[in-house]
Amino acid sequence: MIEVKNVCKSFDSKQILFDVTTTLETGKTNLIIGQSGSGKTVLMKSIAGVHRIDSGEILYDGRNIDLLPEKERNHFRREIGMLFQGSALFDSMTVRDNVMFPLQMFSNMSNAEMEERVRFCLERVDLLRALDLYPSEISGGMQKRAAIARAIVLNPKYLFCDEPNSGLDPKTSLLIDRLIQEITHEYGITTIINTHDMNSVMEIGENIVFINKGCKEWQGNNTEIYDTGCEALENLVFASELYKKIKKAHMMGI
Repeated sequence: MIEVKNVCKSFDSKQILFDVTTTLETGKTNLIIGQSGSGKTVLMKSIAGVHRIDSGEILYDGRNIDLLPEKERNHFRREIGMLFQGSALFDSMTVRDNVMFPLQMFSNMSNAEMEERVRFCLERVDLLRALDLYPSEISGGMQKRAAIARAIVLNPKYLFCDEPNSGLDPKTSLLIDRLIQEITHEYGITTIINTHDMNSVMEIGENIVFINKGCKEWQGNNTEIYDTGCEALENLVFASELYKKIKKAHMMGI
């Protein structure tokens, strides 16, 4: 579990986050949503430690990382997995080498142990057949699955996903959403997803945090989102005609 308490963040005297307090739950897909410029990406990067916050606290299972000695802070960073918006695979490395890279950097495993772990993670995302291929030789969806394998190879407790469906078609996006959710449940990870994809919100939104103009305005799950009483959230989620019809059907009990 990650607890965010009264977090504020500014850049060049412009305040982006205002006193944000929320809880991100273990074993669930926690989604941060909001309009472009709302502060959702800054919030996720602040939680991940990419940005230092101006005030407030961020507690990982009760630990305030800012107060840890440097040695313990370095060890803690190994507990975090990152899935970047553009997959961020190394073009000059095969899929195997991309997934193995964090193990070479941060583990004391033997070559045989690393190979076994890489194969396990690639098998989990159904990508063993691409083991010796380069990123340019596989599809965007396969690149995303390779990036997921790399993100979980160190067996992280916390997984941060920045727009994981960016650039993918709807069918592949759904497959990636479900894969992330399955891995989250299977390994008991605290997964935080920054997204603008309303399909993801409705499909895997087990704990949704809505950020509007730097403030948290609503928190709940994808069944509670149909009747929030929050106009800004409803304008975001139900902007399309499809979701307007889905909401209407839900409210009518169809």
